[in-house]
Amino acid sequence: MAEKHAHNTQIVKRLAAELGFDFCGVSKAEFLAQEAPRLEAWLHKKAHGKMAYLENHFDKRLDPTKLVPGAKAVVSLLYNYYPEKDLVEEQPDHHKLAKYAYGKDYHFVIKDKLKELMTRLQEEIGEIEGRVFVDSAPVMERQWAEKSGLGWIGKNTLLINKARGSFFFLAELIIDLELFPDGPIKDYCGTCTRCIDACPTDAITPYSLDASKCISYLTIELKDEIPSEFKEQMEGWAFGCDICQDVCPWNRFSTPHREPDFSPKKELLALFNNNWEELTDEVFRQVFKHSAVKRTKLEGLKRNINFLQKN
Repeated sequence: MAEKHAHNTQIVKRLAAELGFDFCGVSKAEFLAQEAPRLEAWLHKKAHGKMAYLENHFDKRLDPTKLVPGAKAVVSLLYNYYPEKDLVEEQPDHHKLAKYAYGKDYHFVIKDKLKELMTRLQEEIGEIEGRVFVDSAPVMERQWAEKSGLGWIGKNTLLINKARGSFFFLAELIIDLELFPDGPIKDYCGTCTRCIDACPTDAITPYSLDASKCISYLTIELKDEIPSEFKEQMEGWAFGCDICQDVCPWNRFSTPHREPDFSPKKELLALFNNNWEELTDEVFRQVFKHSAVKRTKLEGLKRNINFLQKN
């Protein structure tokens, strides 16, 4: 039986690689006992800010069998989004955009690949029941990826892969197929505190993030006005923030992605070369069609830009 599980695991990893996923790891689908008190304490501290949805589905976040009855395995996948050219680096005086938002919204790109992966698995192995996830349900993605040996959760609370850093999208299959689980690896952050030292809003303490202070939260998740206390601390970020990743020593191993859909459109490059303040509804729709930036809507992006202008 163990031989069959190992064989099926090899099939999963081979198909994932063929579809462009950079890393694939497997965990047994079981209750995340160690995470329960951590999640409870984090929510109790209100470190999630106004993201009230994180308080919902507590049990489902910790137990994949409540999301997929009969689940046997969690397959964790990493998909590289590190760009060939850093637009922020090339245009340091312009408003800044997180690297993950340079191209097409990752939800669309990766969801299609996950569905294709499920189809191919069913063709090669037989009937498999399960669901695919890419930041789309109460799944503790980083914890599952860590459990399956794809990296460790660093002091900045992001998953760090020893070979290639942290500029990855995370995705999962939760399926009723018995697979051979991978084990976790050790933490390689050591005594380094660069992410903590570099965060301009002091949102990071070792292995914990106060999301209510995080620039990504302030520019994307927060729907109210950005508190004036952050006026001098935004460092030009109009959507998201990459500071704690840019300073991480492990990201010196990042390599450019191979996904055409993640390359910036010429309209975005034109926006970086022009005046963001003249962003009209028409320009927004043209530049950010199928982009993750649509999440803020034009009003949210203008709010962020206006806040930066007040600095």
